[in-house]
Amino acid sequence: MTQMNAAILCLAFIAGLLSTTFEWGGYAVLAIGIVAFIFVKRFWRGSPKPHVWLIAGIIGLLASLYFQARTPQPATNDISRLITNQQQVVTVQGEITSTPRLTRSQRGQFWLAASWLEENKVTGKVYVTVPLLQATGLYPGQKIVVSGVLYQPATATNPGGFDFRAYLAREGAFAGLSGRRVEIAQGQETPNWGWWKIRQKIVRSQVRWLGSPSGPLVSSMVMGGRAVDLPYDIRDLFVQVGLAHALAASGFQTSLILGVMLGLLRRFSVVLQTVFAGGALLLFLGLTGVQPSVLRAVVMGFAVLVAIGTKRKVKPLGSLLFAATLLLIFNPLWIWDLGFQLSFLATLGLIVTVPPLIKCLDWLPVVIAALIAVPLSAALWTLPLQLQVFGVVPLYSLAVNILSTPLISVISIGGIISAIACLIYPLAGSALAWLLYYPTHFLIGLVEFFAQLPGNSIAVGKISVWQLLIVYALIILAWLQPSWWQKRSWLIGVMIIGIILIPIWHNQATVFRATILATSDPVLVLQDQGKVLLVNSGNRNTVQFSILPFLQQQGVNQIEWAIATDRKTNHRSWEEISQRLPVRNFYTSTEKQTSVAGATKIQIDNDVLQLQIKEQTWILLDDVAPEKQQHLAFTKKLPRAQVLWWSGEVLEKEVIEAVKPEVAIASAIDVDTDTMTLLNQSKIPLFWTGRDGAIQWTPEKGFRATVDEAENSAALL
Repeated sequence: MTQMNAAILCLAFIAGLLSTTFEWGGYAVLAIGIVAFIFVKRFWRGSPKPHVWLIAGIIGLLASLYFQARTPQPATNDISRLITNQQQVVTVQGEITSTPRLTRSQRGQFWLAASWLEENKVTGKVYVTVPLLQATGLYPGQKIVVSGVLYQPATATNPGGFDFRAYLAREGAFAGLSGRRVEIAQGQETPNWGWWKIRQKIVRSQVRWLGSPSGPLVSSMVMGGRAVDLPYDIRDLFVQVGLAHALAASGFQTSLILGVMLGLLRRFSVVLQTVFAGGALLLFLGLTGVQPSVLRAVVMGFAVLVAIGTKRKVKPLGSLLFAATLLLIFNPLWIWDLGFQLSFLATLGLIVTVPPLIKCLDWLPVVIAALIAVPLSAALWTLPLQLQVFGVVPLYSLAVNILSTPLISVISIGGIISAIACLIYPLAGSALAWLLYYPTHFLIGLVEFFAQLPGNSIAVGKISVWQLLIVYALIILAWLQPSWWQKRSWLIGVMIIGIILIPIWHNQATVFRATILATSDPVLVLQDQGKVLLVNSGNRNTVQFSILPFLQQQGVNQIEWAIATDRKTNHRSWEEISQRLPVRNFYTSTEKQTSVAGATKIQIDNDVLQLQIKEQTWILLDDVAPEKQQHLAFTKKLPRAQVLWWSGEVLEKEVIEAVKPEVAIASAIDVDTDTMTLLNQSKIPLFWTGRDGAIQWTPEKGFRATVDEAENSAALL
């Protein structure tokens, strides 16, 4: 089999897995193979034989079926099937299968292989969180008993929000446990060896004299962010400026390990070079854990060693395709792992785009040309995917990558040497890590500087799957036909920018949409042709996990009007919003006022917020006591309105009779049953965020529930 034929078959397998995002996608890949089987020979003289394309189409179809067959499903006695009351405290016994780590909410998290639920023998993987002190000292392989609330993971409740249920399903888990107390089973002895003990020893050694956050940062750059509890504020800064790859152990670290080992062993035989370098790669894999991006890099590293051992020329592109296909055969679900996708695309960019870029920059010194070409190539191939997932462009990413590459190289090499030394003599490892004090501080200072610059990241909005496919088609076409496109590089650049920005610009310029987010407090985002009105901020968790992600994926970079009606609102949450997005006009409910926000009229009168949105009147009652509700109704301070929006507490009959709403919306997990009965008797449709997720309204389509749409979309996958 020729290399081109093998590459086509590997790409067909990958395309078949990717096609699972569409209904009947595998059959579409088969149809493309059949069309190529019939016609490609007529238009491509050097094309592989027709039967290769037919086989490729069949492989694509089989890959889609293979993906469905490997998609995890709960077993008959899976623990998730015994969840009845999601408020009841239960006891679960099992074995820890991962190293406990710290979550953003400052709780310990680990995976548990369940064996008993109360008196029932069960199976299944459980996502467990416990108070931080309860997680201290736990380790993989330990048998424990956890008391807490067993729950079904939630799907995405806000547009573009994190789908916790889908995330757990990809990990083969269908239940979560909010633990309160952990008891260790009797009769267990602490093991003398384990990868977790080696990681722990390295981190402690590097933190001893470096302190935090420098010590955890060095450890993260050696073993990856998933293996080390790096403070989230530092992690977020690196992500914000476009340096997330520095914390993800993968190709960069693998290249350093191979380069250092082969350089140190160049005077020895090829066999010794291959053995020791291979052992170093396996050690690196064990320290980082089984992560898709690391496995991809290690497999490619072994391909290099095989080529060196057999004295054959390495073909990087073929090695990349082989590594990706091999890993996806092992676990096809990794095709939707974002780390795997970004790692594959970045490596592909380095292989196919760096050489021509360096050639174009031949007027610069080779070192400087390489510093520019490497991050630019990686950004070119990964930015479209980042836009489709996050909708944000880190404006200074290229400059940060160019300036930080020397520091990252020094810290990574020094960290690897320090890690090896600490396994032999911990104090020696600490001393070597201490030498990295100034490089790590310079790197953190550089990241903080760029993160504080105005416009450090620009939200452009998430692009569609079709935009993503067209952009990558153009990039691949430019790669495959360099002679034709090199003279017209400006044309492909304009086309890509137009494909991304024109639909986004049109949508923002024409959209008029009100979204009540599924949060613990009433929060409304009104988009009026590019201008945004935000009602309430909620707490800091609401800002971090609901409001900012939603505004980001909508391409919002400024809030024109902000209204705080919730007296319980923490001012820090508004400060956090204003740090990320400028707020031009801010109103509170402390005094009566009337103003205009674009096409919307705002009227605030203490406990009542009235919005005139198009032809509809909306009234918000935010945490108003029953006595106050009756007083408002009696004094006729509640006007007639089409939409009654409240925070989910008991709603008095007098309020419903005074407002006579056409639609009622509750921002709450649960709604009072008497209130539901009153609304039902009055034949008033009820939406509530605890059941329906975010509620969206547009003049054309009226009200829609997000959860229904999310579940319908998930049914296609």
